[in-house]
Amino acid sequence: QVQLVESGGGLVQPGGSLRLSCAASGSIRAFNFMGWYRQAPGKERELVAFITSGGEINYADSVKGRFTISGDNAENSYLQMNSLSPDDTAVYYCRRNEYIKDYWGKGTLVTVSS
Repeated sequence: QVQLVESGGGLVQPGGSLRLSCAASGSIRAFNFMGWYRQAPGKERELVAFITSGGEINYADSVKGRFTISGDNAENSYLQMNSLSPDDTAVYYCRRNEYIKDYWGKGTLVTVSS
């Protein structure tokens, strides 16, 4: 089993920045992709960004140019979020797909408000 723990969420003013981290531990194996998702109140969970083992990166249109996903040692992932707006308020989840197994963290709350 693999455990994922997100950190770095919190309250930030519009225009501010946050960096989310996703720490993986346990029986880590080669990954297919690592991703970040978010779920705003009253809305469905949506993809924010993902990075594949081959280095392919994709972003949701709503965050392109503002968010940057990265990873290290094929274990942890990060989401740098700049120019935050109230529309970015959500619980952010990280995901790790190891082909036949799929893992999710419990989420970290990001609130963008003045």
